[in-house]
Amino acid sequence: MERLVIKNIGLLATPLGNSAQGGKAQGEIQYLTNAWLEAEGGIITAVGTGTVPAAVLAEPNIIDAGGALVTPGLIDAHTHLIFGGWREHELSMKRQGVPYLEILAKGGGILSTVRSTRSATQEELEDKAEEILREMLALGVTTCEAKSGYGLDTETELKQLRAAKSLNKKQPVELVSTFLGAHALPQEYKEDREGYIRLLTEELIPQVAKEGLAEFCDVFCETGVFTAQESETILRAGQAHGLGAKIHADEIDAIGGSTLAGNIGAISAEHLIAADDAGIQAMAKGGTVAVLLPATSLYLGKPYAPARAMIDAGVPVATASDFNPGSCPSFNLQLVMDLACWGYKLTPAEALTAVTLNAAAAIGRAERLGTVEPGKQADLVIWKTDNLDYLFYRFGQNLAKTVIKNGKVC
Repeated sequence: MERLVIKNIGLLATPLGNSAQGGKAQGEIQYLTNAWLEAEGGIITAVGTGTVPAAVLAEPNIIDAGGALVTPGLIDAHTHLIFGGWREHELSMKRQGVPYLEILAKGGGILSTVRSTRSATQEELEDKAEEILREMLALGVTTCEAKSGYGLDTETELKQLRAAKSLNKKQPVELVSTFLGAHALPQEYKEDREGYIRLLTEELIPQVAKEGLAEFCDVFCETGVFTAQESETILRAGQAHGLGAKIHADEIDAIGGSTLAGNIGAISAEHLIAADDAGIQAMAKGGTVAVLLPATSLYLGKPYAPARAMIDAGVPVATASDFNPGSCPSFNLQLVMDLACWGYKLTPAEALTAVTLNAAAAIGRAERLGTVEPGKQADLVIWKTDNLDYLFYRFGQNLAKTVIKNGKVC
């Protein structure tokens, strides 16, 4: 099996363990100076400090980190990766204060992306997403969640998920698929909410599960979209077919989404700008990871989610890009890391855990990804710095020097 050795690591910074970390534990990461590591067959076999054993140095594939910082590969736990078109024409309207509903009436908004996604071929969707994934990889992202939700019909939702499945086989970034057919109510069902929910629960969810196209089922639980009761119906149907529950919750109003997440044992609740104490306590009790999206707050000029209150309550916090064509047309997870410090007041250690171990837990990968320790997959980033604070001090440029996925330099 192919072996890899990285020597002369100035600082190895990593959370530890196989589960999400909340409370004080979120900021308790391991720092190893003058470190080295060995991997075989894509799995880390040894991590040490000081003099590298002669037997290890005999390995043919040796990378000299040159005294640089090494961390786990970054994990983006919330994206809408697969979609057609863009929506740059909306920017001027937004800056002029045109309300979203008026933009929607002019043919913009999510329904614009739905039309573009429906009209695109699977090959076109894959080509577009593959180019984006190359750029994400260069930024240090080695694993990425990808939601559907821009089809809102059987054919296109399945097309999005099949595109993600295909992409997972032909490029390095590991993709984890989430079915988000409950992203909005499509035009053709605007007078028949119950009919669309039946389509989701009786046709689409069973088909997605049958084809193995997704691991999770998500729903947008928000004022004007799906109620908490409707969301529970959809997520329970997903769970009955073996799909883990995720939920877009409390982005605008606290209508019970975060409380529902905790009550049904959702693996994650996402957005959470308006999360209240009841929702935070429910997530803590239910073991739900809070996936927060600071770049969306920045782009929309909205408040930042109450991350410190969540961490203090013991809720593990992950941060992600929310990359999508409408509310966050950026996939720069390094910027998200910086915003976690500025907007959420996280320490660099807490913010690192948020895009590694906790992000891995939010997509069911914490036993394999998210830390640098023996037994974990060798997903790593060598950075253009020798200390962790520098990653969160600098912003606006790519600080990733070398990206390694599954033991191979990308």
